[in-house]
Amino acid sequence: MIESWVINGDNLVPVSSETVQGVLRSRIDSGLRETWLASSSGRSLAFVTNTERAMVILLEEEGDPGGHATDTGAEGTSSGFVLSNGQYDEYPDQDTVPIREAFELIEHILGTGSWPAGARWAADR
Repeated sequence: MIESWVINGDNLVPVSSETVQGVLRSRIDSGLRETWLASSSGRSLAFVTNTERAMVILLEEEGDPGGHATDTGAEGTSSGFVLSNGQYDEYPDQDTVPIREAFELIEHILGTGSWPAGARWAADR
């Protein structure tokens, strides 16, 4: 079975690896900086951005602490990560990636079902 993905709360229209970047950019442009995608196999993928950096989290099932993309050489923190409930977060840069890399990671996960071979990520288990 091929895994399909939809954006939670967005009329459950399937999103492909080819269209996800445009969909995410459109959501950012409209002020939505947090996006959760759900797969047909029960997995979840979170994207939270401050428009320069993004946190990308992949959860295998409900309740799974999952894993997140990392930038191990980054120093400092970045703010401006606004969640859908209005919460305003700040994250260490090592726990986020540049937004362009985040788009590439998400495209790969939607297209193949897994992190890219060279991706840096940390298990949160």
